[in-house]
Amino acid sequence: MSEHTGESNELYVVYLGGDPAPGRLSEDHEAVVVVAANVKEARAAARAKWGGQSKGHVDAVQVIRVVDGYAVQLVPSPLGDDVEIDVTYEPGSIPGPVS
Repeated sequence: MSEHTGESNELYVVYLGGDPAPGRLSEDHEAVVVVAANVKEARAAARAKWGGQSKGHVDAVQVIRVVDGYAVQLVPSPLGDDVEIDVTYEPGSIPGPVS
């Protein structure tokens, strides 16, 4: 999380890329979510979360203020960084579109 700089923090999604892992033909990519006061801080915070083997670089940054018509509001939480990552994804495990 960024230090207070006088600016209000916003939610960012940052798309990171990095050199291919050994045996791979294309770059590795991952999207990370960070809270930062500005794009420069968001880029730095995202690179610190890069999980790839090589040094990560930023391919895209998007500030998130509204999602599907719902405003996004950041409020302090007593939970700190409570992160759960589901690494059990299996192709076909997500149902198709609902008719």
